[in-house]
Amino acid sequence: MSEGVRINKALADAGLCSRRKADELVASGRVSVNGAIVREAGLRVHPDRDLISVDGRVLAGPAAGSARQLVCLMLHKPVEVLSTARDPEGRRTVLDFVPAVLRASRLYPVGRLDYFSEGLLLLTNDGELTNRLTHPRYHLPRHYEVRVREQPSPSMFSAMRQGMTLREGEKLAPVEVRAGVSPGILLMTLHQGVNRQIRRMCRDLGLTILSLKRTGLGPLTLGDLAKGESRPLRKDEILALRRAVGLA
Repeated sequence: MSEGVRINKALADAGLCSRRKADELVASGRVSVNGAIVREAGLRVHPDRDLISVDGRVLAGPAAGSARQLVCLMLHKPVEVLSTARDPEGRRTVLDFVPAVLRASRLYPVGRLDYFSEGLLLLTNDGELTNRLTHPRYHLPRHYEVRVREQPSPSMFSAMRQGMTLREGEKLAPVEVRAGVSPGILLMTLHQGVNRQIRRMCRDLGLTILSLKRTGLGPLTLGDLAKGESRPLRKDEILALRRAVGLA
């Protein structure tokens, strides 16, 4: 296996700066590899596989866009954005919020958030990881913050916690739900992948959803990632995610 190249050469080959300037960038903590800040001038990397960023901006390395470069991004999807790679009607998709240099990397969203929902969505070109994340056997818990117009009753909480049967006849697994600090906020954790589950549950209970945001997926949390912003997963996040689906 190739030992890779020094980080300063990778930065210079990407057309960013000279090798000497690259050493200064590394020493000042402005360079990250696979989401982790590096300060070792002698670090060796593989530009065709490693995600290298300077000041949070992903560089176009020699193999940018190559299918061999495994990329995994967390996006804070805004509302009125489609969870698809492209739309024949020209509407905004999640790829419109991905750094331009990565749009040729064949990224696809892992699962979906509906058109009027926002929050954490993963995009990756790692087929093996995608298959695990979307397989029912490895279904990870998903965490949501839901704002409703009405004040939920104790019986509504009980129905969700016991496992509802939807109007269409689908039987749901129990949902973890509790009231948030602010009035009208529900914090939910789902453990199965029924389409538009929260919206259909609230519909059947007579609750009007004002906003719906996914705040976590398995070991990942949205944190303070701004709406419409994306970032590469950190090395520890990728490891935790792969462990959660039996890949590490």
